[in-house]
Amino acid sequence: MSKLLKKYTIFIILLIIGFLLSIYSAKFIYDIKRANDEKIERRLEKALEKSEKELQQDSLATQASTNYQNKDLYLLARVINGEARGEPYIGQVAIGAVIINRTKHPGFPKTISGVIYQPGAFTAVTDGQINAKLEPTALKAARDALNGWDPTNGCIYYYNPAKTTNKWIWSRKVVLVIGKHRFAK
Repeated sequence: MSKLLKKYTIFIILLIIGFLLSIYSAKFIYDIKRANDEKIERRLEKALEKSEKELQQDSLATQASTNYQNKDLYLLARVINGEARGEPYIGQVAIGAVIINRTKHPGFPKTISGVIYQPGAFTAVTDGQINAKLEPTALKAARDALNGWDPTNGCIYYYNPAKTTNKWIWSRKVVLVIGKHRFAK
């Protein structure tokens, strides 16, 4: 019996050491993964905090130069983002300008939110694209439009001929084409 025990003692000791090492390495891997997750979380929090600060500064700068409020800037940026994401920058500003032009036209509501939420007015509102991740260029384009840049020279309509199903919009006189959008009065 003692011969047999002696023969397997080393094997048993190695088995126990192997088991302990596997537990320790699993905990080590878990700690590394957890540290990486916390590091990523901290980076995301910093990035989000930075974006919010930039948005606030941008909004304050806009307020100083216009009569519009933060909520108008943000809402306008959201619609531009939903309607013209991926379009040339001037096309994004043009979408914002059309919305602002509508607030000045007697046939439309007098506020940016009134124009944007007018039933059926914007596909981005209808299909939820207004809630897509906000691109920085959309915010800048909204600010430029609110500050008076109007590449459309007073247009109150636009459409994408490849996507529109509205036959009436085709009757409008096209004044300008930017990217995939036609702008009309």
